[in-house]
Amino acid sequence: MDATPNRDHPLSVERLKTAETWIFDLDNTLYPASCRLFDQVDKNITRYIMRFLDIDWDEAYYLQKNYFRHHGTTMRGLMNLHDADPDDFLEFVHDIDLAPVDANPRMDTALAALPGRKIIFTNGSVGHAERIMAKLGVDHHFEAIFDIVASDYEPKPAPAVYERLVEQHDIRPDTAVMVEDMGRNLEPAAAMGMTCVWVRTENDWGKEGSEGDHVHHVVDDLTAWLADVTET
Repeated sequence: MDATPNRDHPLSVERLKTAETWIFDLDNTLYPASCRLFDQVDKNITRYIMRFLDIDWDEAYYLQKNYFRHHGTTMRGLMNLHDADPDDFLEFVHDIDLAPVDANPRMDTALAALPGRKIIFTNGSVGHAERIMAKLGVDHHFEAIFDIVASDYEPKPAPAVYERLVEQHDIRPDTAVMVEDMGRNLEPAAAMGMTCVWVRTENDWGKEGSEGDHVHHVVDDLTAWLADVTET
């Protein structure tokens, strides 16, 4: 197996082989960031704020980034400060073109060989996750999607959200692996005892919080890495 931990975690590779539960983020994780789907979502968020608050693009964009930094997600900021309807927000911003996402037979094969249950853990919606997984051709591998609605609209990396996930799906953290493109979102998972895999991208927000012992594996190509783990 080539899946060697990038830091000194001697049990980490063995835990991959015996994991009971694999927890995957969705966006820029199950599909590569090069698909640039979030560029579409990002623009839709700005458009939503323009429409909702009746302001121009520049002001809406500023609020979008400000709310993201201070509330975890732009949606949470809009909910907290403007009583926005989260369902309306999610439906609007996830109306995107999935043409850049191709079916991924190699990932399909690797997931089939991967030990344990598979769960999606996303700050997006169930519908968004289902559409993307179907496009990738991997939806049949996942037993559940724990989305922003299931977390009561509280985004990662709030520790209470991870506790809710673990309780709801009867997950033993010390036998779980979490895969995520945002480094800071792995910190609560590691604190609970999970093995943490960071999918490295060129996005600055993904790199934030990626330094430290809470990251056990650094991956540039998730599909190739899973193929190594499963030797497929």
